[in-house]
Amino acid sequence: MKIQDVPFEVTDWNQLTLVEHAGDKGTSQWRTFDRGNIRVRMVEYSPGFYSDHWCNRGHVLLVLEGELGIQFRDGREFVLKPGTSFQVEDDERNPHLTFTDKGAKVFIVD
Repeated sequence: MKIQDVPFEVTDWNQLTLVEHAGDKGTSQWRTFDRGNIRVRMVEYSPGFYSDHWCNRGHVLLVLEGELGIQFRDGREFVLKPGTSFQVEDDERNPHLTFTDKGAKVFIVD
């Protein structure tokens, strides 16, 4: 990853606007820092959340609280607990989506 056009800046996540996004089931609430060629998000997923789309974008995702499931279109599934992460490149061959039974809070860079 090459970060470009992002000068040094301290982010107070509590000051960023909370935006709600509906999933196929449940909701997610995002606080987003978007500069240069990166997007950094603090996302909270409601219990019972299931994504409404398959994603091809690359991410680095760290679970802070709860449990988050990652499902690939080919059927593979992984459940991440606090302190675990996943990294995936931009890849149209391996779309993934997120789900959670218990709810989760995650930190994402993409």
